[in-house]
Amino acid sequence: MARRPTIKDVAQAAGVSATTVDRALNGRSIVRDETMRKIADAAHKVGYHSKGIFLSRLDRPLPELKLGFVLLKESHQFYKDFARHIENAISERHDVRITADIRFATSQSPDEFSDLLLDLGRDCDAIGCTAVNDPRLNRVVQELKDKDVAVVSLLNDFAQGIRKNYVGLNNMKIGRMAAWMITKTVQNPGKLAIFVGGNRWHGHDMREVGYRSYIRETDSSFTVLETLVNLEARQVTYEATMDLLQRHPDLCGIYVAGGGMEGAISALRETHSKPQVSLVVNELTAESRAGLIDGYVTMVLSTPLKELCGKLIELMVKSTVEQDDGVTGQKFLDARIVLPESV
Repeated sequence: MARRPTIKDVAQAAGVSATTVDRALNGRSIVRDETMRKIADAAHKVGYHSKGIFLSRLDRPLPELKLGFVLLKESHQFYKDFARHIENAISERHDVRITADIRFATSQSPDEFSDLLLDLGRDCDAIGCTAVNDPRLNRVVQELKDKDVAVVSLLNDFAQGIRKNYVGLNNMKIGRMAAWMITKTVQNPGKLAIFVGGNRWHGHDMREVGYRSYIRETDSSFTVLETLVNLEARQVTYEATMDLLQRHPDLCGIYVAGGGMEGAISALRETHSKPQVSLVVNELTAESRAGLIDGYVTMVLSTPLKELCGKLIELMVKSTVEQDDGVTGQKFLDARIVLPESV
C-alpha cells in the first residue's frame, strides 16, 4: 500500500519548512501569497489530500490593519528618516493591507504623549511609540491593552511590563561603547562629561549607567562629571558645552546620550581650532557627518532604522492578525558604528 503524502513531503517539494506548511494549512498566521502558491503547487504535485485548502486561502481577502505611530521632532532629520522607513516597511508587506497614521510629539510632556496614544487608540489596531517613562503613560498603555490595542515602545522602553514589545538598541551597551571609544582615543586622561535628554528617558538612564560603569570598572584616571540635562536642545547643549570647556581645562571627552549633539559640535568648533576633545554622539546626520570628517566627532552610534522598522511592523502585525501568545519581550538591534574613515 502506497504511503500517503505528509506535510513534510509538501514542505520539501515547496522548498519551505514544515512549520510554514502547517501555518498555511491551519490559518494560524499570515503566509505570503507567493509562498502559499508554492505550497499549493507542491501539494498538487505530491498528491497531498488537502491541496484545495491552500488554494482556497489564496482567494481570501487580505487582512486590513490600521497602525499608529508616535515619534518626536517632526523637523528633525532622524525622525523624518524614521517615518520614511516606517512607510517603506509597510509597503513591503504584501500579506496584509496596512494604513499608517504617523504623529509627532512636540514636547517631552507625558500629557501630550498620553493624548496622542489615546487618540490613536480609538481607531488603530496597534501603536508603536517613543515616549518618556511616566506613571500616566503606564495607565494609558494599560487602558489600550484592555481594549486589545497592543503598544510597542520604540528606542526608549516605557510602560515596561504593560507594553507588548520594546524595539531599539541595548542602551546600557551603547553607553559602554561610548566610554570605550572615548577612553581609547584621548591622549591624556582627564574629565569626562555626559548629556542626557531628560530625567524621564529610561534609555538615556541606561546609557549613563553603561558609560559610568565602564569608566569605573576599567580606568580610574578619568573622572566623570555630574550628568547634564540638555532637553535634547541644540542651544542648551551649546551653552552647557561652552561652560564645561571654560570650567574644566582638562575636559577630554563628551558623550551626548540623546539629542542636541549639534550644540556640542558647534561649541567645540568655536573653542578649538583643532579637535582636542573626544566626542561621541548618536545618529548620522549632515552635522554629525561633517563633524566626523573634520575630526570634532570621534564616533557616531547610529540606529539601523530599516531593520528596526521591518521588525516593528512584523511585531505589530503579529500582535493583531496572528494568535498572540500574550508574552511581552524585547528586541535589541545592533547599532551601526560610524567612524571618520567610514563616511
